[in-house]
Amino acid sequence: MQITITAKIQILPDAKQSSQLRDTLSAVKKSLNYVSDIVFLTKEFSQPKLHKLTYEILRHDYDLKSQMAQSVMKSVIAKYKSAKSNQHEFNKVVFKRPEYDLVWNRDYSLVKGLFSVNTLDGRVKVPFKQDGMDQYFDGSWKFGTAKLVFRHDKFFLHIPATKEIVDSLIQDVKNVVGIDLGINFLATSYDSSNHTEFHHGRHVKHKRATYSKSRKELQHRQTSSSRRRLRLIGQRENRWMSDVNHQVSKALVKAAGPNSLLVLEDLTGIRNATEKVQLKNRYVFVSWGFYQLRQLIEYKATLNHSLTITVDPKYTSQKCPQCGHTERANRDKKNHIFTCKNCTYTSNDDRVGAMNLRNIGIEYVHAELIKQVP
Repeated sequence: MQITITAKIQILPDAKQSSQLRDTLSAVKKSLNYVSDIVFLTKEFSQPKLHKLTYEILRHDYDLKSQMAQSVMKSVIAKYKSAKSNQHEFNKVVFKRPEYDLVWNRDYSLVKGLFSVNTLDGRVKVPFKQDGMDQYFDGSWKFGTAKLVFRHDKFFLHIPATKEIVDSLIQDVKNVVGIDLGINFLATSYDSSNHTEFHHGRHVKHKRATYSKSRKELQHRQTSSSRRRLRLIGQRENRWMSDVNHQVSKALVKAAGPNSLLVLEDLTGIRNATEKVQLKNRYVFVSWGFYQLRQLIEYKATLNHSLTITVDPKYTSQKCPQCGHTERANRDKKNHIFTCKNCTYTSNDDRVGAMNLRNIGIEYVHAELIKQVP
């Protein structure tokens, strides 16, 4: 199977190269919006026909090279097709951020440890931050069409990297790990050696509550500066939450080790369960990055030669992992204590959830192995 992830690599141009990259991004952005205007007016999505309408102007008025002009047309067409599939109305696409699509080995390449990037003034060769990037340069990854991005006075290459992975087999599973996702504990895991790992989330919950308070204050002001700050806060919060999820997923997969089966809860309907959540906790609960965390765990597990499955989380925090007795009263949500009304087994309720998920995983392995018996 193939797995594709986006490597976000910061490049480090000098002053002259920075100027060249900025000029290129500016010209490309203006070109994208010019072509977008043409597409909006003509409703033309055919690149050969769009070429006749825009190519000469892109080359002479916007100083684009031939390949850049073709890339701009492709980017605009793709954006409109994407927008059209997500909306009922045909709205004009506006390109606000400075971004430039680069085709591997045509518009950018790797030469002697430097990225060679095409600009209006020709190629520039720039160094890059290599921290954590070594894995992408071992020869097993294939690079696709990247984006040159300028954010917070820094340049980045967002490169889709694809790798061929040997499928993990159920008969190779040596460790089954149940992973319970939550808020007070971001994740609680329980594995085949009866080891429990808690990833605390109270500091994250507190920080998100702080973001929520700032957001409400800015929303009340209704000024252009408050709306700008509101957007920046949202971006900062998303980056921070993504970083938290990366750290947690990395720790979970590393602790599980290769040839593991990670059992996760299917939290697809979590937004529909908000009526069970106190109003003061609703923002934190609904906006939590559960889906992103699950995706990160899944792809990192695949890279680590492990399997993941998702299961219905119903009753996993109410069922006793020792005797199987299931009752809502078994769980004390307020104090996060599970006490079985049948056998009196007592433990942390999130730990019990992880134990039950692991038990489901063991049953799954046994069932799959039985299927393979001739």
